[in-house]
Amino acid sequence: MVRRPVAWIVALVLFAEALGVLAVNWFLGVVVDRQDMSLAGLDPDVMAVSSKAGGVVFGLYFALCGLVSLLVAVRDRAPAGFGKVLLTSAAVVHALLGAFAWGLVGWTAFLLMVVVLALVVLLLMTYDGRSGEPADAAGTAGGGPGGTDGSAGPGGPGGPGTPVSPPAAPTAP
Repeated sequence: MVRRPVAWIVALVLFAEALGVLAVNWFLGVVVDRQDMSLAGLDPDVMAVSSKAGGVVFGLYFALCGLVSLLVAVRDRAPAGFGKVLLTSAAVVHALLGAFAWGLVGWTAFLLMVVVLALVVLLLMTYDGRSGEPADAAGTAGGGPGGTDGSAGPGGPGGPGTPVSPPAAPTAP
């Protein structure tokens, strides 16, 4: 049973975006190459190759972000270390792309970027940050507030917020 489908959705969206970015940049490179267009005296071959290379680089970047999201979904654990940094950078990239899309492409592209940004941020915020435990055991590290092994839980014998030993009695001056 899938408990948190957001990681699966983010993985699917990022993989689709990786293929889309790769295809669009590759297509633009082919168009520049076939029409022998030049921009301000730049070599058309260099423009075509750089468009294709940019598509491959950004396609691999989004595919790697999708892979991290897929691992989060499969493991049902929060991303940690490099994966968390990668997903955070993907959120920043989508925020910047959304800002540029509003001015250059229109509100529909902006809306698409904001939806992907919201999904990535939701993925990062859904998990509580404990990367070593499954999501259902994150709040109960010892099996419950008092622990199933007889040990005290995170808050001591009386539960969270109670001191482990009673406070010292005040002394007379």
